[in-house]
Amino acid sequence: MVRVKSIGHAWCALALVLLAGCDSGHKDAAQETAPASEAAISAARFEWFKYSGNDPAFETSGDLSTGYVNPVLAGFYPDPSVTRAGDDYYLVTSTFGYFPGIPVMHSRDLVNWEQVGNVIDRPGMLDFDGLGLSRGVFAPTIEFHDSTFYVGNTCVDCGGNFIVTTQDPAGPWSDPIWLPEVGGIDPSVFFDEDGKVYVINNDSPPEEALYEGHRAIWIREVDPKTFQSISEPIVLIDGGIHPEEKPIWIEGPHIYRIGDWYYLSAAEGGTAVDHSQVVLRSKTVTGPYVAYEDNPILTQRDQPEDRSDPITSVGHADLVQDGAGQWWATFLGVRPYEDDYYNTGRETFLLPVDWSSGWPVILPKGELVPHFVSKRPSAPAAEAPSVPLAGNFEYVEEFNADRLPFNWMTLRVPTSQWWTLQDGELRLEPRPVDLGAGAQPSFWGRRQQHQNASAETSLIFTPEAAGEEAGLAVFQNDNYFYALGITRDEAGNVSVILRRKAGPEAALGGEEVAVQGIEPLPGTAIQLRITARGDVYDFAYRLDGDSDWITLAEGLDGKILSTHVAGGFVGAVFGLYAQSPAASP
Repeated sequence: MVRVKSIGHAWCALALVLLAGCDSGHKDAAQETAPASEAAISAARFEWFKYSGNDPAFETSGDLSTGYVNPVLAGFYPDPSVTRAGDDYYLVTSTFGYFPGIPVMHSRDLVNWEQVGNVIDRPGMLDFDGLGLSRGVFAPTIEFHDSTFYVGNTCVDCGGNFIVTTQDPAGPWSDPIWLPEVGGIDPSVFFDEDGKVYVINNDSPPEEALYEGHRAIWIREVDPKTFQSISEPIVLIDGGIHPEEKPIWIEGPHIYRIGDWYYLSAAEGGTAVDHSQVVLRSKTVTGPYVAYEDNPILTQRDQPEDRSDPITSVGHADLVQDGAGQWWATFLGVRPYEDDYYNTGRETFLLPVDWSSGWPVILPKGELVPHFVSKRPSAPAAEAPSVPLAGNFEYVEEFNADRLPFNWMTLRVPTSQWWTLQDGELRLEPRPVDLGAGAQPSFWGRRQQHQNASAETSLIFTPEAAGEEAGLAVFQNDNYFYALGITRDEAGNVSVILRRKAGPEAALGGEEVAVQGIEPLPGTAIQLRITARGDVYDFAYRLDGDSDWITLAEGLDGKILSTHVAGGFVGAVFGLYAQSPAASP
């Protein structure tokens, strides 16, 4: 069992005044705690949260002292980008409309990762108001150059392309440096040996698009300090490596200079089952680039659909060289429990890169992405992180620090302080913002990282008005979730209630699936549990002091929490929430 007891600093008060009142050296202001209002103190009190996951695919007879288990970041950690700084590696992934955004991972061995901060960690950096949960920050890229870290990213529907910088990857990061001349998505930064700096990105083709998904990769030289364009943009790839086949969604570009060659690698085929990684090379950074004749260098689209424990949809790779000269690729993939159904989102995988052909081959054609890789990177194995991110594990958060762990997220950007950590509890103020309202509710959560998983919490909550509610949710997006909570009806009766929202046409709070009246003693706890079993979920509760769980509902449809049904790019999140009815007009 892992009990997280993270150590933080004393933080500034309200999220509204963080920019004006906080010392710039404070880390991850988004999850700072402060003295809360009386309303928050008397609100929903969560004593602890426990997550556990156990997937058969992670049980291996291989030697973990010499090998490792994929994915190295389980759950919703998509679009990984990696860089090396001396003996340290840093990795970032997408978070879309969640906040804090863009987790920063640190490792000494490329296998054991620990989150050290978030890039987008304070109000005012970006604004996600009114955005769908799969908008916001898309695939980030991270580079280390001359003592500075750079992250390029796109805020989709909220400002466009930007770069942020820092000398400490744990943060704070600079405010966004906007790139108004750079369209499209997925900007990456390339520092050439002659001192020139380039931005590479995905955008519309130079002429009218010939088909849906017809995109191009562009490059332009930028000022090393302002990152504003100082050259006309040039097209490096129009459509993809075989334009005659009408390839779709060329994106996520990276350039690497190795010897006399510039290698350009990009994702192609979309991020579903046809996803792939391709590579081209040139003697000059602006091309022309020639494609590797045995592309793609990574895909699983040619594998039988009925294989056991499949890993699919692989791509969006980034390369890094370890201290012994071996190259490695981080990339995204998914683990469906059936067909293309998966609730855990797109995850981060690691594989060695073979350069024997003069090209970076991540996986030879016809081979499966392995769950167990027999050879680790050269660096000595790092200590296991305090918050597990791979394999099977159990994790308990006891809320006894002065900040939440970095991996906890909320929806969109808070504009007020509706939570506090006090006396070993996470306290949430019920506000008139429902789950599913497309707004910013009182909600903190963490990712579902296994097909077979459970989340439990202990809640002390006395609803003071009809319609007040607090509890535990499993949330995919604003239109697809289950919420297991404690509420009060108009007659004053307190109940455990399970609500389900399954589609954009459903009622705001979803439909009532099950309800059970209870009579908790004032000030006593009730425990709530949600269990995922692949494509079904179970919901249970027990009163404080009871040993047996009471099943409220079991075997409910979990496919509504899959990307295949719900759409978008995020994974399911287990979260703690509190809400109150809207005031009468």
